Amino acid sequence: MRCLSYWATIALQLFCHLGPATAVAVPRQKNYTGGNGGIIAPKVFIISMFEPESEAWKTSMVESGTGNLNDSKIDMPGLSMLYPQVLCTADHSVCQLTAGEGEINAAASAMALVLSDKFNLTQTYFAVGGIAGVNPKYSTLGGVALSRYVIQVTLQYELDAREKPDNFSTGYFAYGTEGPSEYPASIYGTEVFEVNDALRDAAYGFAQKAELSDSPAVAEYRAKYREAGAEYAAATELPTVVKCDTATSDVYYTGTLLSEAFEAVSQVWTNGTGEYCMSAQEDNAVLEVLVRGAIQGLVDFSRVLVIRTGSDFDRPPPNVTAYQHLLEDQNGFSTAVANLGKAGAEIVRGILQGWEQTFQTGIKPTNYIGDIFGSLGGQPDFGPGSQANGTGYAAAPVQRRAAQMRTRGYRGASVVRRRI
Repeated sequence: MRCLSYWATIALQLFCHLGPATAVAVPRQKNYTGGNGGIIAPKVFIISMFEPESEAWKTSMVESGTGNLNDSKIDMPGLSMLYPQVLCTADHSVCQLTAGEGEINAAASAMALVLSDKFNLTQTYFAVGGIAGVNPKYSTLGGVALSRYVIQVTLQYELDAREKPDNFSTGYFAYGTEGPSEYPASIYGTEVFEVNDALRDAAYGFAQKAELSDSPAVAEYRAKYREAGAEYAAATELPTVVKCDTATSDVYYTGTLLSEAFEAVSQVWTNGTGEYCMSAQEDNAVLEVLVRGAIQGLVDFSRVLVIRTGSDFDRPPPNVTAYQHLLEDQNGFSTAVANLGKAGAEIVRGILQGWEQTFQTGIKPTNYIGDIFGSLGGQPDFGPGSQANGTGYAAAPVQRRAAQMRTRGYRGASVVRRRI
């Protein structure tokens, strides 16, 4: 009964906190009273995944003069047991959450943040990301990528490759389909997210000011890709900042066949627009939480950035097996975490310095933003189209949502479970 009463209390608190759905365009404000006991309204919130990433941010923030994230430590229920505090600068203009690795940890921690009564996040910019596997067609070890799309590439059927039909290019194929390279016929809603491209452009300009790290050991490993010629030319170059997209998978995959399969998935699921260059474990989970928070007016989804840096290549260079490639130290880890902090600190600096002129009011998106359902309104430029007739779920009465989705042809996860 103790467990039951605990969850009943939590449910009541959530109901009181969320209340009825409100229009996405008008975030529900929390009173910010200032002072030590007031609600905190950060201008930037960094969401890291594990300690080396968070330490890199802290180091670069201090070195760049944008603040010390150790100045204020805030205990918050619901965070990872390993990282139970939110860290903030002295004036609380920048805060950092370390979510924990993998989709479940990331979603749980992000939801605890969004529902916390300690923060007003309605004008906060979110810098989501960390280190990643890197596609040698687009970038290199230590390279920095800012994404427009994040794609949950392993949300599919899977056959062991030894048992796949001979005409299949991979053992992965989308739910509700009968082979690779088809769009999912059964949609969960987390397959693809798209963020504000105009904001990404602004962040790209800031990040390019960073003096990115490199090392002889990194240079030695990336030189192995020269033999592959023009296709992998980006892998052989110095780290730079690029604009390309992120694949999310809890499975740490490596090898040419899987990487090319997920490149194809990224293309198909974004209607040919996405360019997969980084592989990570958490981004779709965090963005799903932020979409749900935006529906309730708790956050502004147009203020989301996804930042990843290459710590290891997702496929081997010529004459190296996938297994050898996985086990070999590519020497990219320290360079990737350092460049995450360096590029990230420049983005934070740009937002803080331009707050009154630009960022307080926000950068209006010129593209669709949100999930595959069209939950925040508008028509997705990928997938089957809005499941809420373009109005978004906050504006649609609860009792009409399921009927709308059925009308649009959505069949739901139950189809997948019956087939498995």
